[in-house]
Amino acid sequence: MINVLRTGQILYVRNYEACLDFYGKKLQLPIHFANEALTCYDFYGTYLMVEREDRKEYLELPSDQLKTFTCLRLNVADVKAAAAATAARDINVDYQEHSWGTVAKFKDPDGNIIAFKDEAGFLKQMEEYCL
Repeated sequence: MINVLRTGQILYVRNYEACLDFYGKKLQLPIHFANEALTCYDFYGTYLMVEREDRKEYLELPSDQLKTFTCLRLNVADVKAAAAATAARDINVDYQEHSWGTVAKFKDPDGNIIAFKDEAGFLKQMEEYCL
């Protein structure tokens, strides 16, 4: 087994400045460090590195073509409250209640999906689907 010391996510974005505004100002994530090409945020016990996209194959994609199918998920005790707080920051939030749990999804300026998930529903899924 590998001894993992930290986990994180990297988002390669075309709209770097808009994404910095979104994660830093609207979501109010604290910054670990930054330079001209990347900003690393404290992401609730992990890190989120927002990095300026420089790969030619992604830079040449039409802006309406998705480059990834990634979702950054944050488990919370109260999805409705988290969704309301996020919506209050002028972010469009899609709140959904399902038989398997509650989620609220929203996107950053580059179209990356972020979602809140109810922790109780997640634990129930783990219990039901644990191998």
